[in-house]
Amino acid sequence: MTREPHDLDDSNLRDRAVRAAQGLEPFDVLITGGQVVDVATSEIRAADIGLVGALVASVHAPGSRSDAARTIDATGRFVAPGLIDTHMHVESSMVTPRRYAEVVVPQGTTTICWDPHEVGNVAGLAGVRWAIDAGRDLPLRILTLAPSCVPSAPGLEVGGADFGGGEMAEMLRWPEITGVAEVMNMRGVLDRSEPMQGVVGAGLASGKLVCGHARGLEGAALQGFAAAGIQSDHEVTSGDDLLAKLRAGFAIELRGSHDYVLPGAVAALATLPHLPQTLTICTDDIFPDDLVAVGGIADVLRRLIRYGMKPIDAIRAATLNAAMRLGRRDLGLVAPGRRADLVILDGLETLGVERVFASGREVAVDGRLTTGPLGRPADAFHDSVKVAPLTADDFVLRLPGRDAAVVNSIFRPRFTEWRALEVAVQDGTVVLPDDKILMAVIHRHGRRPAVPQIGILDDWGHWRGALATTISHDSHNLTVFGRDPADMAAAANAVIAAGGGMAVAEGGAVTALVALPVCGLLSDAPATEVASDFAALKAAAGGIADWQPPYRTFKAVTGASLACNPGPHVTDLGLTDGTTGEIRPLEAAV
Repeated sequence: MTREPHDLDDSNLRDRAVRAAQGLEPFDVLITGGQVVDVATSEIRAADIGLVGALVASVHAPGSRSDAARTIDATGRFVAPGLIDTHMHVESSMVTPRRYAEVVVPQGTTTICWDPHEVGNVAGLAGVRWAIDAGRDLPLRILTLAPSCVPSAPGLEVGGADFGGGEMAEMLRWPEITGVAEVMNMRGVLDRSEPMQGVVGAGLASGKLVCGHARGLEGAALQGFAAAGIQSDHEVTSGDDLLAKLRAGFAIELRGSHDYVLPGAVAALATLPHLPQTLTICTDDIFPDDLVAVGGIADVLRRLIRYGMKPIDAIRAATLNAAMRLGRRDLGLVAPGRRADLVILDGLETLGVERVFASGREVAVDGRLTTGPLGRPADAFHDSVKVAPLTADDFVLRLPGRDAAVVNSIFRPRFTEWRALEVAVQDGTVVLPDDKILMAVIHRHGRRPAVPQIGILDDWGHWRGALATTISHDSHNLTVFGRDPADMAAAANAVIAAGGGMAVAEGGAVTALVALPVCGLLSDAPATEVASDFAALKAAAGGIADWQPPYRTFKAVTGASLACNPGPHVTDLGLTDGTTGEIRPLEAAV
């Protein structure tokens, strides 16, 4: 579905739709007895809907027409536009685009705006081109963005590629590219430094979307980020943060992946005279078990409604508002002349999806696709983990020539801070305190030596094993957490042998593995299989680590090396600081 929207302008199609709307020829499909969710007027009104090809030809009085090749009875049901996810990463689901579509289309999602940032960080321009190709010929419309931050924190990490203004300009020339994906190098934007000046400039020159990532920005910094030409943000941390960003003119992609933010966001929106036109909804990141069990955008809408948002407002944000933000006049409304992306719902609060139409074709009924498996098997980028097997000795933290030391440690999984930590040293090896763990990052892209860089993490609980992952935002180097070097080596080697993924080890043995051989990020197995493996791995991880929501959670391991965020992080270059841009030694200055 990437060769759009000009398919609707076929003169024969428009001629047929105009005639059908006037009763001069029958509809292809007639949906009768339902109530239209009119997100333009906030009305819920009884109407029948006639489709011709990919178009809605008519929305007319109930029972006034019966001439159609096929009639669908929607009595007692609601007909709404197909749901639009304005910012997401397919990679977070750990499955390829075709497998992702198999899950979300029956849930009512007909359009996603994909930032293939993770694939780009691993495989460069070839990875982005693969993402475009992998999204073709699916019942899910995939609008692909050009990754803007590869790597996300230049000078603090080394990924699989480097994108500057030249690479961005090239991607933006590709007709399938919708715009610039989330600009995460906030410091680079505000400092007007290269390559970010070139990246944002190329986006603005293209006339396409320029999307943002404004975590923690407020006051003058937030104003400067908007002044640079950044148009959107999904990094909302509170109700007040949401209002500040709306007032700064950003299109907000309110994300469901941080549920604890949503009640405050709904409360803040309730203080406004009306729902902002610039509010849209996104999933951002969903792990495969949650994707299969509770769903994507439809689940986010259900939660927003439970937290007090009016159903019509929630649906509008995920349809018409989203279409306007994306510049897609063909989407977002059940109205004549619009694309026939429709969902038939069992209720406005339950949002149970019974039927899904994409460009006029019924593609899902009662939670199942109307076709078989989608697309072609993925066989690309199966050699992305360029790391030789490791030994327990590689995970020993050494400070030779002393009996004690004061070292730099990293406090908290999120909103990190530096802490000075006194440690004992025996035979040149740091004695790790009982309530601390090690984090090792190993470069895996073959662009620098694959030597573990090790830091000490504080306030991560007491661990009884190790976890290794090649899903490690944003450069996706091999990252290992734990205390015992033998456990850490066992988990790391399981991931290396699998060509990427996640593994848990305890007592020197691997207890759970999710193999993700495509870019070390994705599997082409059915999402239900990947979800089952991932659920088993999370259970194993829960047995070796002490989680404490909302910050000390399993998800924290995939974002612990997110060097573009403020504060300290471990990357393949060492102990880095996303606020100052410095790289610190293990030993602290006293």
